[in-house]
Amino acid sequence: MPCRIRQDGIEVRVRVTPRGGRDAIEGIESLSDGTEVLKVRVRAVPEGGAANEAVRKLLAKALGASGSSVSILAGATARLKTFFIEGEAQLLAARLFALTGQKR
Repeated sequence: MPCRIRQDGIEVRVRVTPRGGRDAIEGIESLSDGTEVLKVRVRAVPEGGAANEAVRKLLAKALGASGSSVSILAGATARLKTFFIEGEAQLLAARLFALTGQKR
């Protein structure tokens, strides 16, 4: 599962492909160490935080959250990032699972 449920929202581990030609969530990917991440591609370049901002907006839109409720927790300069989405955790997790076709 690429997310961790917290009392005040969810943390989502994301693998980002900048300059990906389109903004899209492509599903779940398992890394070589077994960690599951949400695979995301964005058109934005990885300069000046543009790709991070594009991922933030994409996650907010896809999960039906406000833009201000999504923030980056870790990996600002790496491909592997952790985002936090503030809100009703169970609802956000259910939307993420529905979006990726994954079962709890």
